[in-house]
Amino acid sequence: MKHLLTSIFLLTFFAVSFQSYAQIDDEYSNLTTNKNEFSLELLQLINGVYQISYERSFFNDFSASLALGYKGKEGLIGFSGIDKPKLTTGDVFYTGFQIIPEIRYYLPQTSKKALTGFYLGAYLKYSNYKSELSGSYTSSGVTYDLEFDMKLDITSIGLMVGYKLPITKHLNIDFMIAGPGSGNYNFKLINKKDLPEEFYDDLNQALEDYSILDFINGDFRFSEVNRRSQFNAFSFRYGIALGYTF
Repeated sequence: MKHLLTSIFLLTFFAVSFQSYAQIDDEYSNLTTNKNEFSLELLQLINGVYQISYERSFFNDFSASLALGYKGKEGLIGFSGIDKPKLTTGDVFYTGFQIIPEIRYYLPQTSKKALTGFYLGAYLKYSNYKSELSGSYTSSGVTYDLEFDMKLDITSIGLMVGYKLPITKHLNIDFMIAGPGSGNYNFKLINKKDLPEEFYDDLNQALEDYSILDFINGDFRFSEVNRRSQFNAFSFRYGIALGYTF
């Protein structure tokens, strides 16, 4: 009787253990089949950017993604206005959209399931922003009202490194640690008021005092004939995103 009870206990124990192992194994298998992810960029919300992305795993350790973002007027980052004796403007806030396709390679030794672990990648980012500039300009005792529309197109390409941490069965946190690259900037001013020709000389002189433009080459200048400016500059990406896999 004792041996019978022992045998029944052992059979029950192994049956329960096998069932539990099978459930764990099935759960892990389900995790590895989650090759799609939608994510929301969290860090850029501080600057009024609402960005969502879709990522798809392929060839085991590779993935491709596409992100779409909208920039509203709200946000912590803006540009203070110009305050010179002859030229004053209001602060500049911009709106627009951005599109970012990416290719990633996840290091297999750091990944327990698809779309997680350390990764290396490359990206192309296109941004289109619009803003308004108003203020006043004084020349030869005459004061002119300023009213400009401004447009900025940015195309940048670069590399990136990061780590995606799984926190639940379907939720990941993506830490993009660094994304250095090079950007091509196209800036356009659309004047809605008549201004004297010397205004653009004073505008260019005032822009030289902006520390944010120190890294831009000397071609960043406007004139009555050419109200466009194009330059290349260093670009950098970083971020934290919350993703849902399925």
